[in-house]
Amino acid sequence: MVDELKRVILSYGFEFHGLLRYPKHSEDLTAAVLAGEWPEGWPQIYVGKKYMLNDPTIRYLAFAQQPFRWKDGLAAFRKDPHYRRMEQVMSAASGYGLKDGYMFPIHGRSGVLGYLRVGGKPVDLSPLEITLFDAIAKRAFWRILELRGEDGSVSDDLSGADTRLTRREMEILQYLGEGLTSVEIGKLLQISNHTVDWYMNGLQDKLKAKNRQHAVAVAFRHGLIS
Repeated sequence: MVDELKRVILSYGFEFHGLLRYPKHSEDLTAAVLAGEWPEGWPQIYVGKKYMLNDPTIRYLAFAQQPFRWKDGLAAFRKDPHYRRMEQVMSAASGYGLKDGYMFPIHGRSGVLGYLRVGGKPVDLSPLEITLFDAIAKRAFWRILELRGEDGSVSDDLSGADTRLTRREMEILQYLGEGLTSVEIGKLLQISNHTVDWYMNGLQDKLKAKNRQHAVAVAFRHGLIS
């Protein structure tokens, strides 16, 4: 699974990647790594200098509902008092060949559960490719945790979720997982976007999800979509 993840990432031109559980403040970052490959010496520098505390891409994960580019994470904190330190972190990363990349958050009921980071030389992904990577991140995250017997270690209470969905609900859930909006889904299914929203609210209730992103995460974990 790890090798297949690496193969797909390399095929799009990214040189480095990391799939991690979202670390707690008291947790050793290395213990959160599920898979990854980074420039020689960079993990030691990153941990040793405690770059995670001022890494804008990590801080932005707490706010991001969608995948984002590293530079967009930095730009979001332009008025932050620690902005200069964030710039220093990104500059240090660039010196190790990590010039640009993307972050793909993995959400759960309690917030961010993990993320996939890919980067190296600048690579421009299309919206469709971003959707693809977002799906890969979620699928790989839960599958690797399951294979390692650690899926229970991630706090995301799925008890009470009703996975008995109608054909229409499955259609909408699949399109939602592909990153389509209510308007786009409505056009494909020839129904109004308000009807799509009605179905989505029902899906969130059935899956005990707090938002659309969480509904997709639950669906991936239950194998409802792939």
